[in-house]
Amino acid sequence: MRPLCGFLVLLGAASCGLYLLSARLRPGGPLGAGRSLKFPSDLEELRELAEFLQYYKQEHQSYVLLLFCAAYLYKQSFAIPGSSFLNILAGALFGPWMGLLLCSALTSVGATCCYLLSGAFGKQFVVYWFPDKVAMLQRKVEENRSCLFFFLLFLRLFPMTPNWFLNLASPILNIPVSQFFFSVLIGLIPYNFICVQTGAILSQITSLDAIFSWGTLLKLLAIAMVALIPGTLIKKFSQTHLKLDEKDQSVRLLNGKKST
Repeated sequence: MRPLCGFLVLLGAASCGLYLLSARLRPGGPLGAGRSLKFPSDLEELRELAEFLQYYKQEHQSYVLLLFCAAYLYKQSFAIPGSSFLNILAGALFGPWMGLLLCSALTSVGATCCYLLSGAFGKQFVVYWFPDKVAMLQRKVEENRSCLFFFLLFLRLFPMTPNWFLNLASPILNIPVSQFFFSVLIGLIPYNFICVQTGAILSQITSLDAIFSWGTLLKLLAIAMVALIPGTLIKKFSQTHLKLDEKDQSVRLLNGKKST
C-alpha cells in the first residue's frame, strides 16, 4: 500500500506542476480566448495546438520550450499514451533537426524516469497484473544476456511488447539503467525521426492539395526509406547473434502504434 501512496503523491505533484505551468499560457488573442491547453487526442486538436504555440513562441520561445519539455516528460514518466502527437508537434514548433534532437533526449530521459518509478513503486504491481509477459521477457533477456544491448535495440525496433510495458518491466528484469537509457536513445530514433519530420512537413502545408504534391510525397518517401535503415541492420544482426523464436523474428515494425 505504501508504494501505491508514494506513486499517487508523485503523480499528483507532477500533475499540479504541469497545470500551473500551462495555466500561464491561456489561449487568447486571435486563436480563441477562453480555451484551456490540453494534450491533443486527434490531428485537429494537434493542428490547433500547434497554431497557438507557434503564435505564442514568437515572443516567448523559452517558455514554450519549457512547457513542451515538461509535458513530454510527464507523459513518458507516467507511461501515458500519445507521445507520437508530441513528436509531430515538436517538428512543427522546432523544425526537423532540433525537434528530433529534443524528442530523442526527452524520450530517453522520460523512459528512464518511468524505469526508476517502476523500480521504486511498481515492481509488485507489474508482476501481479502481467505475470506471463514478465516471464516471457525474463526468459528472452536471460537467453540474450551476453549481447543484451543489441537485444534491447531489437525490442525497440521490432517490439514483442509495447514500449510502455518494457519501460515498466526493465527494472524487474535487472536491466542496467545505462544500457536501458542508450537503447531507448538509439532504438527510437527511427520512430522519432518519422514523426518529427512529418510534423515539420505538415506545418508548411496550407491546403489539402499540397499534401499530395510530388514534392511532399517524395519527402515522405525519403523519410520512410531512411528510417528503415537502422531496423534492417539490427534485424540482420539479430538473425545471427540473438536467440529469438521464429515468430519473434517476423515481428514487423510497429512503432507507429506504440506508447513510449
